[in-house]
Amino acid sequence: MSDASSVSPHWPETRASLLTEIPGWFESLNSEPLTLSLPDEDWLLEITPDGRLVCVAGYDLDDMKSMLSDGTAEDLGGDELAKQVKFFLQQTTSKYRRKLVAEGFVERIEMTDDFVAANFEKAIDLGAPSDVRQKIHTCQSWFRS
Repeated sequence: MSDASSVSPHWPETRASLLTEIPGWFESLNSEPLTLSLPDEDWLLEITPDGRLVCVAGYDLDDMKSMLSDGTAEDLGGDELAKQVKFFLQQTTSKYRRKLVAEGFVERIEMTDDFVAANFEKAIDLGAPSDVRQKIHTCQSWFRS
């Protein structure tokens, strides 16, 4: 979900270390973020090649449209769909927002024609793989409770 603008020189080594030591990463190319499901099913964690830790909650708009219409012929307009998706996203993020912001994450909402997502981002030092692993484990623990 995130785009890396530049690749840290530490990315290849840290990426390889994370892939070996933490199970569950989605497949990705070497230049793409590593993505992992968090214990709360609505959330993903990303480590980007440019050195960001990102906790992401989002919704595919077609999936939401299907869910909200619940098999009826009613077609939601774009504004109504956006309003409903923002409501669901607010409910999803409110549970963790305070903790993430208190820990230095910055919230950014991303909306395209296909999805809406809340990204909570924090810069990390890819040159310190053990620190990166600890931050991942900490995020996993937050989303377990």
